[in-house]
Amino acid sequence: MKMDNLKHKIKEFKPSSWAIDNPSVIYVMISIFLFIGVSSYLSMPREEFPEVKETKIFISTIYPGNTAEDMERLITDPLEDRLKNISDVVEVVSTSQEDYAIITVEFDQELSIPEAEQRVKDEVDAEKASEDWPVFNGAKVEPSVFDLNISEALPLLNVNLSGDYPVEQLKAFAEYLEDDIEKVEEVKGVDLRGVQDKEVEVAVDIYKMMSAQVSFDDVINSIRNGNMTLSAGNLVSSGQRRTIRVLGEIQKPVELKEFVVKSERGAVYLKDIAEVKFKPKETTTYAREKGQSVVMLDIKKRSGANAIKASEKIRAIVEEARVNYFPPNLDLSITNDSSERTLSQVDDLVNNIIFGIILVVSVLMFFLGFKNAIFVGFAIPMSMFMSFMILSALGYTLNTMILFGLIMGLGMLVDNGVVVVENVYRLMEQEGMSRIQAAKQGIGEIAVPIIISTATTVAAFVPLGLWPGVMGQFMIFFPITLSVVLGSSLFVAIFINSMLVSKFMTVGDTVIPFKTLVRMTSIFGGFGLFIILIGGPLRGLGTLMIVVSAMFWIYRYGIRGWAYKFQTITLVRFENFYEKQLKFALRGRNVYFFFATTLMLLIAAFMSFGASVGSGRTKIEFFPDNIPNQIFVYIEYPQGTAIEKTNAITKAIEKRVAKIVKDDAYIVENENELVEYNIAQVGRGAENPFTETGLISDMPHRGKITLGMKEFKFRKGLNSETLRKQIQEELAGIYPGVTISVEKDLVEPPSGYPVNIELEGENYDTLISIAERISVFINKKNVAGMEGLKVDVNKDKPSMEVQVNRQKAGELNVAVGQIGMQLRRSLFGDKAGVYKKEGEDYDINVRFNQEQRYNNSALFDQRVIFRDMADGQIKEIPISALASSKNTSTFSAIKHKGGERVVSLYSGLKPGGNAVEIVAEIQEHMKGFEAFPRGVSIDYTGQIEEQNKQQDFLIGAFFTGLGLIMLILIFQFKGLSKPIIIMIAIFFSLIGVFGGLMLTGWPFVIMMTMMGIIALAGIVVNNGVVLLDYADILIQRKKEELGIEAKDYLGITEFTHCVIQAGKARLRPVILTAVTTVLGLIPLAIGLNINFISLMADFDPKIYVGGDNVIFWGPLAWTVIFGLVIATFLTLIIVPILFHISYRLKLRVLKKPQQTVMAS
Repeated sequence: MKMDNLKHKIKEFKPSSWAIDNPSVIYVMISIFLFIGVSSYLSMPREEFPEVKETKIFISTIYPGNTAEDMERLITDPLEDRLKNISDVVEVVSTSQEDYAIITVEFDQELSIPEAEQRVKDEVDAEKASEDWPVFNGAKVEPSVFDLNISEALPLLNVNLSGDYPVEQLKAFAEYLEDDIEKVEEVKGVDLRGVQDKEVEVAVDIYKMMSAQVSFDDVINSIRNGNMTLSAGNLVSSGQRRTIRVLGEIQKPVELKEFVVKSERGAVYLKDIAEVKFKPKETTTYAREKGQSVVMLDIKKRSGANAIKASEKIRAIVEEARVNYFPPNLDLSITNDSSERTLSQVDDLVNNIIFGIILVVSVLMFFLGFKNAIFVGFAIPMSMFMSFMILSALGYTLNTMILFGLIMGLGMLVDNGVVVVENVYRLMEQEGMSRIQAAKQGIGEIAVPIIISTATTVAAFVPLGLWPGVMGQFMIFFPITLSVVLGSSLFVAIFINSMLVSKFMTVGDTVIPFKTLVRMTSIFGGFGLFIILIGGPLRGLGTLMIVVSAMFWIYRYGIRGWAYKFQTITLVRFENFYEKQLKFALRGRNVYFFFATTLMLLIAAFMSFGASVGSGRTKIEFFPDNIPNQIFVYIEYPQGTAIEKTNAITKAIEKRVAKIVKDDAYIVENENELVEYNIAQVGRGAENPFTETGLISDMPHRGKITLGMKEFKFRKGLNSETLRKQIQEELAGIYPGVTISVEKDLVEPPSGYPVNIELEGENYDTLISIAERISVFINKKNVAGMEGLKVDVNKDKPSMEVQVNRQKAGELNVAVGQIGMQLRRSLFGDKAGVYKKEGEDYDINVRFNQEQRYNNSALFDQRVIFRDMADGQIKEIPISALASSKNTSTFSAIKHKGGERVVSLYSGLKPGGNAVEIVAEIQEHMKGFEAFPRGVSIDYTGQIEEQNKQQDFLIGAFFTGLGLIMLILIFQFKGLSKPIIIMIAIFFSLIGVFGGLMLTGWPFVIMMTMMGIIALAGIVVNNGVVLLDYADILIQRKKEELGIEAKDYLGITEFTHCVIQAGKARLRPVILTAVTTVLGLIPLAIGLNINFISLMADFDPKIYVGGDNVIFWGPLAWTVIFGLVIATFLTLIIVPILFHISYRLKLRVLKKPQQTVMAS
């Protein structure tokens, strides 16, 4: 009979029992997983943040010699009309400016980029085929259709060349590097800055042309027809076929001088009317490093490529060229290289993982004893390497998002192992079972609960896997990693931990024999030392193995006595104390008092947090406010400003910035401890890649200064945000007419300016006028934290209108197009052919010489020379006789959104500025602004629009996750009461989150705090499920013991006893889960960084506090820590109370007796 009862009680879980019965298979499995996991860790590419691929297609069109209005009318409007026909388009925005237009087409994320690009190309090709499409240089204007993600827009690094050499020689050196660097497979392209491409310029003298009665057509046709090599066919002679080639291409530009351009009344040579020069094109770019001119290689990474490998290859190419090719006095420097910082951040996170593991295993030793701690601790590296194996198979890189997911899972993944080991240990100690029997029954009792609890934790993150848009691509790696880690830990607990405890678990305080200790130290320490000496990415594993071997000795001769006392005295006392408190809480009306008090605390936490936000003490942020790794000074003159003038003002600003950077506060022993490099670009390369992705036009009116900071750990406490503030204050208002913005690098996907106001309407003059008045109106209010509103377009672009007298021109048989083309050729020039040299093609351009090109008299007194078809006579008619001119101004640019004209007001933030508060204040001020004219609308977009969108998604994801958890719990408990209890506990855990934020005054960071709340929900559910499920097991056992039916109810006394016993039995796992999770997060939350690799190799821990990781991840870590402290109390006290209240209500509703009715 006893055996039957025993069999009835034994509850096995077959997969675990199989693992226990087949240890050899599990050992092989462990070896395979470790090998593949290590290989995956080594092979995964490193990057700072995951690469974001936007489903955006860009249409870029260059059409020289046209105003913004012309570009809108001729290029943008026709293309936008075509693009309306494409399905799955989310938004179309465009910018038309002088000579250039760019249209951005954003598609639904479900559509692949190649498919989106093909759809756009089809529509563009269809429009280009129309008769009205403009022509340039004898061919139709060619729009370029391409996709581009932010990683391809940002430079991977810059290589700068300088020295006592002519610019042409520096360019030759740069081109040597360019050729080799472009062969690197990870490199998308290389642009040269600070030097111009060359051209062959035929600079005609208009007076000599008119004297010789030579027209532009004569010159251009002469060069086109004379500078060509033509195949004339094949000649068959004497049984041979010879290819005939007519050679006419010039070998040197000077040969053009001998071309005859006209021979009607004696030969007129090109040298008689023009100068021929092989020279750099007009300046479009300047580049400097620390104020000295350089030739710069701006290197862009290919999408999806490994940035670290690319950087290593480029550095090797530069070093090889320095040693074997370049002269020794050529100065070479590499700036803007983020790969070192990326590696450092990854290493810091790896060290955080090691630190977390040490803390977690140390705590486990105190709670569970050395051997049991090893069983549980083994789950950490095993789960990690299984996760690396899975993540690598999915094609993911090793970035900070994934590494933080691993850190976040550090405390959570031991939970399953703790429950398994603790339950088996309890059965061996309290019920005297053998190892194998205890392992099978112990895991059988808790297998389903830990599977369900893991499923519910993962369910909390499932909605995040559906995160749409660019932000979703950026953040999705965190929930995916956490889900993979938890899944791996569940596998380890069920298969590997179950086998290990069945083989090696012992009860009581076991002393490790000295010989065993030496043998284990030799194995772990020897392997660890070997790995460290080899080096490479696995040094962290080697360090961990040495630390583990050291911990054997520390435990044996230091911790063991304390741990034994903690387990046998302290923990027992705590358990007894908890039992007394739980008995008190479950007594009589106390349950209602505790529940009401907790509810009041929740309400108080919400109200106090709201008051803190309302008072401005607690700020709402979209993303963590990072400390800059780069500071950008963007300089913008009105469009139409000559690049020389922009360069001069940029130089002046560089000097001011350099003076601040060289302040004594930043200099220690003649070395700047904060700023690593200082580069400047004027013209091309001066765009803001975070807000102007895809823009590739010339920008002679713009400049950019980039200050790169040293890594955080080398800054000796200096704050780069303070430097940015100093620069902002220094440059504020000192250059009238120049727009200066001092900004910092972003840690999140670009979402526009923090403050962005859009005005939409048809009349662009009206929109600009209103925008300028709003700018003045708001800037007078001195809104705290805002740089100052700026208008993105204006009507200050200088222009000249030429009005042709159609009647007079018609009488003289001159077309408007002839006059326009004559002026265009005079100023801009016309391509007459190509000069080929050493595999490169150089345009041959015909235009006025420098002196006459910008001379109004020469320009309008020139004659239109042509042969009149009516009488065959050559006619010469001055342009001034047919047209008049006047100076005007035109739009700097015309912007569209959804086909409608828009004007934007934008601003960056000063250090400490909060976009939410600023926009709210602006909206309040705008209530006192004049009424808008009819047809003009206003919208607040940019970062605020994105923030609201993401906040709505995260709130929806939170409640969707709760819904999924609820469904799983209903399936598990086959009822509603227990799932509702756990749901209430989740909401109660927010007391810790909002209370902690209120007390500390730290900001509520929407992206991070909300994800922390979602993660917290999963942990609360995990502990609640394990406790309630074990309470159910005890209740069923009690019913069997008393001989009552399973569907009947226990009396309140017996029920209370079961609940107290369940709470006491699950006390250690719940406390351990909380402590291990908190300890796993603490190094990152407080920013304590210890380099364990250098500690072992050089006895230098390189300790520092802070850094990019704590700034970015700290808010999420503290959210979980705050919430978990309260959630632990909730699980141990409030969950049993709610369970007790629900049971009482059931007894009352069903009118069951309060005392157990024994079976007869």
